[in-house]
This record gives sequence, structure tokens and C-alpha cells, in this order.
Amino acid sequence: MRENVTTFRAIRIDNDQSAYRAAYVDFDDAGLMDGDVDIDVTHSTVNYKDGLAVTGKAPVVRRFPMIPGVDFAGRVTRSAHADFSPGDEIIAGGCGLGEQHLGGLAQHARVSGDWLIHRPKGLSPAQAMAIGSAGYTAMLCVLALERHGLGPDRGPVVVTGAAGGVGSVAVALLAALGWRVVASTGRPDEEAYLKNLGAAEIIDRAELSAPGKPLQRQRFAAGVDAVGSVTLANVLAQTQFDGAVAACGLAQGMDLPATVAPFILRGVSLLGVEAVRPSIPQRRLAWERLARDLDMGKLVAMTETIRFEEALDKARAIVAGKIRGRLVVEIG
Repeated sequence: MRENVTTFRAIRIDNDQSAYRAAYVDFDDAGLMDGDVDIDVTHSTVNYKDGLAVTGKAPVVRRFPMIPGVDFAGRVTRSAHADFSPGDEIIAGGCGLGEQHLGGLAQHARVSGDWLIHRPKGLSPAQAMAIGSAGYTAMLCVLALERHGLGPDRGPVVVTGAAGGVGSVAVALLAALGWRVVASTGRPDEEAYLKNLGAAEIIDRAELSAPGKPLQRQRFAAGVDAVGSVTLANVLAQTQFDGAVAACGLAQGMDLPATVAPFILRGVSLLGVEAVRPSIPQRRLAWERLARDLDMGKLVAMTETIRFEEALDKARAIVAGKIRGRLVVEIG
């Protein structure tokens, strides 16, 4: 029984004057941070942000030691929160997990119940983590475009970074909703993969990643951008009148070398998507839509399931651009 166990396996990141390092350790329950819900973690994921945390390529981690893992699924073992009871199946994501609060790449977690939602019926823990923060972010982008009044009847939608975690789910979601999806990727060998997810057209990221004119040929009614920088500037410059782009990532960079021309001459809107601390009602809506709208067969096609012992190597590989789609980690 867990109450008789004082340690559990986890990935721990340390940073001191000698080195920045990530390793598997036996972590003591006493080292967990404050929270009113304890969870036995069954599944987690490896996201790009987890890769940054593990490698130290960007200052993602805000405290040390840190357990990475921005999301996880599991079962409640102890709760002092009114909405959760032992045995409840939950999903956690964002809210500083793996950055400011110990995350989900571990056998056990303790968090605030305000950060949790009950796992929707029809989704297994593995499916929930195949979706994970990346798929949840993609759904928030779709919801942002819909709130703006955009639908498939307006024209094509471009998805940048299409072979990545956010991009893969965005392609599958938008295609399932009837959009004509143009997938931008720097991996030409992924054309069959992206078309299987529902992309109608594949374009090389080079078409968007080099500096271009402030206004260009109008190609897209909408966009989901996980890349930022010059790529986002070009997508905005190629968006049609009254179109919109949902921006959620910075794989190319945090800068935006654009002009106001698309906004004031074509009425283009840039919709920022923040996936770390949205409201609980918004979380629930996004997950309900994912359970309803995402083709689970397509989810299988974009997912690789790995053992916990493989997670560190995969975290390093994702930063190197060697991973496509989603990685599910079986913690068990």
C-alpha cells in the first residue's frame, strides 16, 4: 500500500555550481511540495517544454530540485479538496507543473485540486496523455478561431510546426472539423504521416521561415502557429481579410518581426493562446471537445508509447527535433 511507501521513482533536475543535470532517483514523499490532493501517476508525457527543462536549453525550470512533466494522468489517493475523493481518475496539466511545482514524470504527485479535472468519460489515461498539454493547446487554438467566427467555409487553415505535438493534434482536429488544412513542416519525409492525419497540402517550412514582405498573397483564412518569429510574421502577411491566427508557440523564436500592415489593412487578428493557467471551465470545455471531436484512430497514428526508463533520452531527442507527434510515458 502506498501509505507504507516513503519513496518513489522520479526524474529529478538539479542545478548547482558544478552542473545542470537530470537523472532518475528515489524521491522521498517528504520532498513533495504543498497540495491538497495526492495522486498515483499512471501516465505522463514528454513535451517540448519537458525537453527544455531536462536539457537546460532554456530557463524553463524556476526552482530546484525539480521533477519535470507538465502533465499527467492518475488516480487520487488522498484528498482534502471538496471536488475530489480517493479513487477519482484525474488529468493535470499546466499550472506551473514541471516549472515551479514538481511535475508528472514521477510515480507520485501532490498538487492543488484547483489544478485538476476529472478525466472525461470515453478517454483512457493513455489517450488523455496522448493528447496531453500539446493536444489541449491545439484545442484551445481551435476554440479561439471559432470564437472569432471562423469556420471551414472561410477557406484553408495553415498549421506551422505541423509534425510536432501541438501541430499534429491541430491538423487532426481541424481536418475532422471540415477545414482544408495546409501543414507546414521542415520534415519532408513526414508528408505521408501528415496526410494521414488529414492535411490536404504540405508546404516546406522554408516558404514561411525567411523574411518576407509586410503584405503578401492572401493564402489562408486562419492559422495555428506553434513557431513564432519570422514564420508567424509571414503567416500574418498571408492571412486573408478578417482572418485570424492563433499563436501558441515559439519554436523559431520569441520575436515577431512584423508590421501593423496585416492588422490595419486587412483586419487580421492575432489571437494569443495561453495554456498554462486557463480557467477550470475553459479546461473542461477543451477536454470535452477533445473527447468528442478528435479521431482516436488519428491519435494512435501520432503517438509513441514509451517506458518510464526511456523518458530522459526522449526528452533530449525532442529538443533535437527527432520526435514527431506525441510521446506517452507509462509510469507504472
